Amino acid sequence: MESHAGRRVGVENALQLSAVWACIRQTAQTIATLPLTHYARAADGGREPLDERLSEILTVSPNSEQTATEHWEGQIAWLLSNGNCYAERVNTGRRLSALLPLPASRCEPRRLSDGRVVYDINDRGKRDTLPADKVFHVKGFGFGGIKGLSAIRFGLQSIGSGLAADEMAAKMFANGMNPSGFLKFTGTLTPEQRDSTRELLTNFSGSSKAWKVLVLENGMDWQAATLNPEDAQMLETRQFSVEDICRWFGTPPVVIGHSAKGQTMWGSGVEQILISWMTQGLNPLMRRIESRIGRDLVRPERPGTYVEWNREGILQMESKAKAEFLQTLVNGGMMTPNEARTKLNLPSIPGGNTLLVQGAMITLDQLIARAKNEDTP
Repeated sequence: MESHAGRRVGVENALQLSAVWACIRQTAQTIATLPLTHYARAADGGREPLDERLSEILTVSPNSEQTATEHWEGQIAWLLSNGNCYAERVNTGRRLSALLPLPASRCEPRRLSDGRVVYDINDRGKRDTLPADKVFHVKGFGFGGIKGLSAIRFGLQSIGSGLAADEMAAKMFANGMNPSGFLKFTGTLTPEQRDSTRELLTNFSGSSKAWKVLVLENGMDWQAATLNPEDAQMLETRQFSVEDICRWFGTPPVVIGHSAKGQTMWGSGVEQILISWMTQGLNPLMRRIESRIGRDLVRPERPGTYVEWNREGILQMESKAKAEFLQTLVNGGMMTPNEARTKLNLPSIPGGNTLLVQGAMITLDQLIARAKNEDTP
């Protein structure tokens, strides 16, 4: 599609903008590198990690060519750019045996007259139509249709303006950051003289030829156009473009290395921004994918189980805060010492699987037994 800025916008050229690239890369990498685990609900209300064929496909290796990180990174990148991500479900009998990624730009869901949804796929010059039970489809934000909405499609004007601003800045640098101007002559030039003058000027164009001395003769005079350096670099326009694109992808500018005026890249304020990004940006996206995996892949084979990304990897605190956090959980009887040591990548210790409470650090069952003895007449 063509924007009002005169630039055509698609996924490939949108990725030429560093802000678009960074928003998609940061979100996709952050989620895909978190631990993804397949759980079964335990009888006591807890959960137990599973290790079986379905778990391996979802969390280790979805197909013969990709790791789980590579697969989900690509799927999330398509989800952010196209609003949808697709994978072909390969079954052995009734059991899932592989997930093969499909390019979202070449898949088109279509509803038939009887209400069924099929997927038209154009892959490597071949056209095919797959039924819904053969395609794993995650839809992005939308209004409940059979497709999600694309941030690049609806952010056409913002991205087009950013591309136009980058192109204009690049042309300024190509001209050595020297503003355009006018050559003045006392008389009228012949066509041959005009051609020779243009050829002369090409020898002084480009950043590699900046500050070369131009010799003017025969009444030739140079008059520069007025354009200050700030206007030439369009700093404010390009800064606004970054912040505007971040809105479309739900990514705080500080996450992609862009700080607003008066804001630093470090400190407690940035930490709160990252927490907000996790709760309002990443978590809804993860829940969307987890729910679709549970509905379409897990429930048909292993009812009562589910997959979940470990969110704790996003909120890694500094050592003092993390030590105080774990100590509070251990002292309050909500976490065993060995569970706390696992969070710190430390080996388990003997006797560390018992819950403790404050007060001489005795075990919880000893405290209950003591209370019963005190109530006995």
